[in-house]
Amino acid sequence: MAFDIRVAPYNSDGWGPPDSPVVPLLPRSDGSTARRRCRLPHPFAPFSRSDKLGHDSAALAAAAENDSSFRLVDGKPPPRPKFGPRWRFQQRPLLPQRRDEEVEARKREAEKERARRDRQYNLNRSSVAGGGGQGPNRRDAPTLKSSVDIQPEWTMLDQIPFSTFSKLSFSVPDPPEDLLFCGALEFYDKSFDRVNPKNDRRLERFKTRNFFEVTTTDDPVIRRFANEDKAAVFATDAILSALMCAPRSVYSWDIVIQRVGNKLFFDKRDGSQLDLLSVNETSSEVLPEAKEDINSAHSLAVEATYINQNFSQQVLLRDGNKVTFDEPNPFASEGEEIASVAYRYRRWKLDQDTYLIARCEVHSVADVRGQRGFLTLNALNEFDSKYSGVDWRQKLETQRGAVLATELKNNANKLAKWTAQALLAGADLMKLGYVSRVHPRDHFNHVILSVIGHKPKDFAAQINLNTSNMWGIVKSIVDLCMKLNEGKYVLVKDPMKPQVRIYEVPVDAFENDYMEEPLPEEEQVRPPTEDEAADTVAENRTEGEAIDVEVGAGEDDANKDASDSIA
Repeated sequence: MAFDIRVAPYNSDGWGPPDSPVVPLLPRSDGSTARRRCRLPHPFAPFSRSDKLGHDSAALAAAAENDSSFRLVDGKPPPRPKFGPRWRFQQRPLLPQRRDEEVEARKREAEKERARRDRQYNLNRSSVAGGGGQGPNRRDAPTLKSSVDIQPEWTMLDQIPFSTFSKLSFSVPDPPEDLLFCGALEFYDKSFDRVNPKNDRRLERFKTRNFFEVTTTDDPVIRRFANEDKAAVFATDAILSALMCAPRSVYSWDIVIQRVGNKLFFDKRDGSQLDLLSVNETSSEVLPEAKEDINSAHSLAVEATYINQNFSQQVLLRDGNKVTFDEPNPFASEGEEIASVAYRYRRWKLDQDTYLIARCEVHSVADVRGQRGFLTLNALNEFDSKYSGVDWRQKLETQRGAVLATELKNNANKLAKWTAQALLAGADLMKLGYVSRVHPRDHFNHVILSVIGHKPKDFAAQINLNTSNMWGIVKSIVDLCMKLNEGKYVLVKDPMKPQVRIYEVPVDAFENDYMEEPLPEEEQVRPPTEDEAADTVAENRTEGEAIDVEVGAGEDDANKDASDSIA
């Protein structure tokens, strides 16, 4: 008996049993019946719905046969198209990829900046003077000249490098003593504290007010104190501040020292560099060397002095109310209109037997916290923003700190001297004005953009001005000069090196410099009026040219105007 195998239904439409009935039995040739067997194209295996179905053996076998017949031709990626000449891509240097390379690049930039800033000190004087045809033309190496011509009969006694000054320290044992007040002061106009670049004020000219720059030995009050043996050392705040801030100076300056008996007088020559305010003295940018250029060091110094004098008088309440002191102005004639200034004669004790008397200046008076306080008034001037890199009209309101930091970098010596003078005078507040040209090529007309007040002690700490070091420099110079014989000496800042030199000079040296003969009235050049200057500026603007108000004649007018004001 044979085993009967039932028919496995085949579903050609999918999985599972077919919807059609089972294939019927077919008759055989011998008369028996048999079922039709269908050959299944896929093997059958039991499964459940939770099983994961994969490839069957037949599919894998077919894939293996196809793989055996396949052969790889080329596995390289298709070439990228090259655009333009080959040198445009192959010769361009690569940017630094590693962090150490970026650090090295920053160090190199810092070294370049430091070298450019210190180049005026490190250059050899002989190479600057005679290197016109040898080597490259160094644009950043200006030829700085000495403030006084060194004569062959002068004898150099000593030279002191600035590195020695930085190590000195001396504290004055007692607070200064006020000996005398002279002059009269006007009150400060507080409305100028609200001035801003959008609400600026035009700088006025005060041609009728006289300013006095009198040296020590020409001061009648100091002569009186010297005759009364009030002290052994005499000076002014301008001379003392130049000594105290000597390590920050770049330009050359000189101080005349006279030893008379047991007394020491620190003087300045008439028309000395100390009478003018330097501009961009400590900046890395080089100013034009041509003296007739409106942006040269000398022209800017005259312009800055002129601005500073006018600013100190414009910010006052000119209503006739003044604060008078013990004595009137010792340098003014009767009926002469003078600037608002008070001279404060103060005495410091340097040691047991040495006292110093200095004439200090304050420019105004104001109510500070319910008490009357003294003010010093000074102005910073902007001549061209491309030299400083900061536009005051755009940055003063939003980035005032950046403007002050730039000025501290470019005018470190000037700001330090102003701070030292405020400390010597015992001022309660120092006002700094920001004055800019109406146009970079118009050095006649200016506007006041802002006025900011600072406390002298706080501002000295902000600019890293150490009072102990300041007095240490003065004490060392006084001790050195006290050891000299009676006679006349001159202390000169070297124009190319950070050092000062002491020369012994004849007794009659610089005597001719004090004789000043005014020009005849018909030969005097009067400065243009504001209307004439405005018309000239308008004509230049209409023609499309840069505003340049007659540089040659205009410079003489500005210099004459400022010189008359200084005298």
